[in-house]
Amino acid sequence: NWCCPPGRRVQSSKLGPTPPRLLTEEEFQLQGEVETRKALAELRSFCQSPEFSAWKTVSRIQSPKRFADFVGGASHVTPNEVSAHEREFGLESLSIDEQLFEEDDDDEEEGNISDSSGG
Repeated sequence: NWCCPPGRRVQSSKLGPTPPRLLTEEEFQLQGEVETRKALAELRSFCQSPEFSAWKTVSRIQSPKRFADFVGGASHVTPNEVSAHEREFGLESLSIDEQLFEEDDDDEEEGNISDSSGG
């Protein structure tokens, strides 16, 4: 009570918490890359630790060699997976999405014109 006057406390509680700042597209991409690299490094480190049961894990996975390569420092994705991801989510898919949205907008405009001319 001695550090904050009672009126001040009531005013700040009425305002509520300030909403967090939204990330820009570039900040979002960068944060995703940084956090992914960090998590992959932590996973590699754990897989190399004495607490990790390599035999138990290897017996459950489909591609033990690929897992061993990853633990040894190789990439967690193959070049084919990168290509497939780029095709599905890269710049090519953005232009396809834009075309789809443009077609939807055209359909809506045509529907509005025919509705207004019929009455």
